[in-house]
Amino acid sequence: MRSDLIAGQPGETTPESRIRVRRTSGDAGGPLALPHASSSPDNAGVTAPLSGRPSSRLDRDAIDRACQLLATVGGRYSTEVGIDVDGGEAEVERWFLAATLFGTRISAAVAERTFRVLDGAGLARIAQARHVPWYDLVKLLDQGGYARYDFRTATRLQELSELVDQRYGGEIAAIGRTFTTYAGLRDALDALPGWGPVTVELFLRELRGVWAGADPPFDERAASAAQHLGLVAGRAGPAGLRHLARLCDAAHLDLRDLESGLVRIALAHRGAMAACPGGIACTALAGHVARKGVG
Repeated sequence: MRSDLIAGQPGETTPESRIRVRRTSGDAGGPLALPHASSSPDNAGVTAPLSGRPSSRLDRDAIDRACQLLATVGGRYSTEVGIDVDGGEAEVERWFLAATLFGTRISAAVAERTFRVLDGAGLARIAQARHVPWYDLVKLLDQGGYARYDFRTATRLQELSELVDQRYGGEIAAIGRTFTTYAGLRDALDALPGWGPVTVELFLRELRGVWAGADPPFDERAASAAQHLGLVAGRAGPAGLRHLARLCDAAHLDLRDLESGLVRIALAHRGAMAACPGGIACTALAGHVARKGVG
């Protein structure tokens, strides 16, 4: 799993696992419908076999490439750290905490390890952080590898915990119930301590089909990577996202995984996508791009 492909703005990183879930295409005007993943252990971390009858060789090639993409770079980070956001409010709480950690300018591998340390210590909800002594939080963050950011992150977690308690009664699910449009969710999350546009988009992208308002626009990096790999044939914006949804439906993939995998491909090129031949010959897809963390 290529969990070290991350990027963001100052103070943020963007984490972006494989899962075989069918995503329906939705209608042209509204949010895309998303069936829930199977919880069977047999499905965990497995890319689905191809199914259906693509209308052309190009469609079949695109399906094959999408499956290869997820097998190579992975998909959602929430799944990668053992979180099933389709599994209910408790899992969304865990994803919120994980996304908060990924918002620090540090490698995704360290953020993942730190989440596992906190989770193993029983800290599964941001609301719990204000009840944990500050120095104990610092020690947990140090165990995960946050040596350079331990004090700052411990303070941020407790400030965030206090604010979520004051505004939303300590429940992250209340944010999703209160704000049922994308714009409302975006603004509410962006106002949280330590959260910015990259973390907000990451968090909401993986909640498509879970919260009513979690329908962020097609990530520009994902759109560029989709065109680079020949998956969307020049489509961008909502049209590009709907095309990818249809592709996922044919391949029995989850759109959230594919979009996150495309973001990983864009980050892997580190601004040098124009120098890559793209398509089946994409150097990142072939695993030839050096993998480095940020921060």
